Amino acid sequence: MNDIENQECVLNIRYDLPHEIWDKVMLVYEKMPGWLGYGKDGNGQKGIPYWFSFNENEKSISASVEPSGLQIVGNMEENEWNSWVTEIKKIATEILGFKVGEIEWIKK
Repeated sequence: MNDIENQECVLNIRYDLPHEIWDKVMLVYEKMPGWLGYGKDGNGQKGIPYWFSFNENEKSISASVEPSGLQIVGNMEENEWNSWVTEIKKIATEILGFKVGEIEWIKK
């Protein structure tokens, strides 16, 4: 049984990286499975990258730049999500030129 659930991760692609790095991020997006493009004209939120669907109630992934890093949220089955996140970290590391990984949170 496929259980679609909300997923989230934050990658160490920070908002304050140089433009030379951010200019390459779209290349990472485009190489990922399910790439649709940026939200516009009533499909998703304007300027936000989407994969699989613009409808967040369906299987979908979107990303936003936050002070902590690149936040990726999804609505999908956990195994597929884990594979997708592993792939984006691999591709981003290759294209951006530094090790891209998830930010680890320290729980108190």
